Order: sequence, then structure tokens, then C-alpha cells
Amino acid sequence: MTLKQKMILLAIVPLVLSMASVTGMIIMKSRALVDAEVGALERHALNAKKAELKNYMALALTAIDHIYQNAGPDDAEAKEKVRSILKELRYGQDGYFFIYDRNGVNIVHPKQAFREGGRWLDLKDVHGVPVVKPMLDKALAGGGFHRYTWEVPTTGQVTDKISYSVMLDRWGWMVGTGIYIDDVLRESDRIREDVSANILEMAVGMAVITFAGIVMVFASGVAVNLGERRLADRKLKDLTRRIVEFQEEERARVSRELHDSISQILVSVKYAQELAMDRVREGADDALGPLEKGQEALRQAISEVRRISRDLRPSLLDDLGLSQALQALAREFGERTGLRMTIRVAEDQDTLSPEAQTTLYRVAQEALTNIERHAQARRVSLHLRHDREGMHLRIEDDGRGFDSVEISDRTRPGQGIGLRNMAERMQFHDGSLQVISSPGGGTKVRASLPPTNRVLDQGDMSFNRDAHRETERE
Repeated sequence: MTLKQKMILLAIVPLVLSMASVTGMIIMKSRALVDAEVGALERHALNAKKAELKNYMALALTAIDHIYQNAGPDDAEAKEKVRSILKELRYGQDGYFFIYDRNGVNIVHPKQAFREGGRWLDLKDVHGVPVVKPMLDKALAGGGFHRYTWEVPTTGQVTDKISYSVMLDRWGWMVGTGIYIDDVLRESDRIREDVSANILEMAVGMAVITFAGIVMVFASGVAVNLGERRLADRKLKDLTRRIVEFQEEERARVSRELHDSISQILVSVKYAQELAMDRVREGADDALGPLEKGQEALRQAISEVRRISRDLRPSLLDDLGLSQALQALAREFGERTGLRMTIRVAEDQDTLSPEAQTTLYRVAQEALTNIERHAQARRVSLHLRHDREGMHLRIEDDGRGFDSVEISDRTRPGQGIGLRNMAERMQFHDGSLQVISSPGGGTKVRASLPPTNRVLDQGDMSFNRDAHRETERE
């Protein structure tokens, strides 16, 4: 798995997890809220049903009160009248009254006549919930409600029912009535189904949003990948072009130096030798002079070859290290240009890798070459120091300066190639290059390499002025 794929995965996984967590939390909270709301509605509806039952019971008791109050405990005629009244008393579609004695014997049941005369104290509903005994207990306690399941007379379906029972103490009768609450349960189920549908719709919407987010992340990753590829291709083309330009520039420089110096010197040596040979043939005594001039020219040619070779790859950098190579470069520059040089170099800190040393040397070489060609300076300073943050090279001159922003503009072909090469060399080693210049204000070139480019760990190395050599040359 590539780094970009890992980055896309790291972007998608938290998105999916966060959306799943949010969706799950919303679903849980929604269900809890719905359960609480539905529970409150059910309680309110059941309380209304209970109040309705109490009212029906009060009406029934009022209907038999004139008989019950004037009858004795064993008044069979009064009991039969009360039994007849309650058996015929109805309310609603399925509302009726029933009577049981203290032993659970049914006295009146308008909808299930087969129960009359039977003992039903241990009767239970389809769920195993006792029916008669709890109603008797509530009635003996002064009246109360009992919930169970019972058959609806008009439909034959079994559903939840709430009964209210009271006791006619003088006769030992329990009078009860009940009301079915299937309408309340249906409404609660409908609300729950609606909410479940809404929750499912919301979950689907969140899934769609999550999928859209994943698609957007993936598309963004593809777009960024394509953009980076195009940018990398452009940079590669630009780098290739600059490498070719640099190679051609270096070849042109070497060609010019070979033609302008080595070739002319060798031509002068050839002329000196021909002149000496002519004088020898003529038997003249002054043939030694042209030979001496030719020998001097050969020494100059050898010196030029060494200089060109040193510019291509300084042997001091390989043999003695960065410190000595920079000092030799600065001294030779001062001797060649006649500029006043200040050199301060840490001599005992050649701990950089060979590649990093070459980079700093090339930066110094390019900076001094630019000073020689363009600066028209009188004084130049070269400082090399180190600290905990790495190695630092600073080259300054008091020349005419330039507009560093305009010169380093990468959009203008041919402008600032040297500065770009210096900056790219430093960036390759995670270093930095800072060029500060303004017209008439001189130029400062500061190059820094981090400690990661060191090949040895020599502990804390603070800048020590005694470890530097400072020389001034007029």
C-alpha cells in the first residue's frame, strides 16, 4: 500500500467511524426519546381509561344503590334484581359488568354465560396472568385496577384489558367491569413504526452522506494525485532543462577557458619553440631566450590546467576536507581578484558527509564567481561556523547588489540559474539558502545545513573563536 493510499484510508476510516458513531448515537437517543414519549402517551391514555372505568362503575353502583341499601345479607329477591340490572347494563360496544363472590364463583357474566355458577378463582389468561383472584384482592382492599388479556366479544380476538372492581361487602359480591386498550396499543405501535421508519430514513440518509463523503475524499485524492503528478512532471522537465543548461554552461565555460588560456599559451609555446629552432639552424647564439619564454608559458599552462581541474573537482576537498578547501578557495580568489578578503573558517569541524561538504563548497564557489563577475566589490568575507543547529556558511560583499526577487524569479528563463542551483543543492540536503541583496547595498549569502548531514556525532560543539583563523588581505 502506497503512502497516498494510506493517507486516503486514514481520511476515509475516521469519516466512516465518526458518521457511524453519530448515526448510532442519534438512533439510540431517538429511540429512547420515542420510548419516553410513547410511554407518557400510554400512561395518559390509560389514566383516561381508568377514569372512564370509575365513572361507569359509579353509574352502575348508582343504578343498584336503592336496592342494595334496603336489602339484607340474605335477601334473595334483591340480589336477583341487582343481578338482572347489572346483566343488562351496557356501555360502548364491548362494555359490560360481571359479578363474582369471595370464592371466585361467577354470578353474572353477560358475554360468557357458561362461566355463571362455576368457580374461577384460579383462572389465568393466555400469558399465565391470574384474572379473578387479583380483582377480588383489589376489591377487598377498597377497589382497584387489574390488567390482563381477554377475548373481545365482538371480534373474538384476545387483547389487553383493564378491569376495575369493588366489593359489595354485605353480600360478599365483587362487582367488576373492564375496558379494552387495544386502541391505545395500536396507536403506540403506529407511533413506534413511524419513528422507526423515520430513523431508517435518517440512517439511509447518513449512509448516503457518508458514501458521498468517501467519494469526495477519493475524488479529492485522485485529483491531488493527478495534480501532484502533473506538478512532478513539470518539475522534472524543468529540472532536466536546468541540468542541460547547467551542463552546457559548464561545458561552454571549460571550452572558453581552454581556448582563451590553455590554447593561447600552447600556441605561444609553439611559436617560441619554432623561433628557437630557427635560430639554432641559423647558428645564432640567442636561441636560449625563446626556450625560456616557452618554458614559462608551459608553467602557466600547467597552472591553468590545475586551476580548471580544481574548479571541476577540488582535490583539497577530498584530501584535507571542507575547511582547508574553503580557505584555499578564498585565498586564491583574493589573489586573483585583488579584493580584500576576510576568512573565518572552523578548521576542526569537517564532520559533514562528503556530499554535504561538496554542496557547501559549490555554494561558496558560485557565490565568489558571482562576486567576481557582477558585484564590483572591494571587500569580501567568508565565514564557516557550526552550532547545535548545524553548519552555517556566510559570504558577504560590499558590491553594487541586485534585486534578489527579480533575479530569482523562476518564471523567467535564464534568470538566476546560479541562485536556483545553489538553492536546490541546499534543499537536497534539507538545508536552506538565504540571499539578501538590494541595489547598492551589497549582497549576503547564508547557507545552513542541519546536523543530520554530519557523519560523526561529536556532542555539543559550540562556536569557538579561537578555533577559527582570521586573515585579512589587501
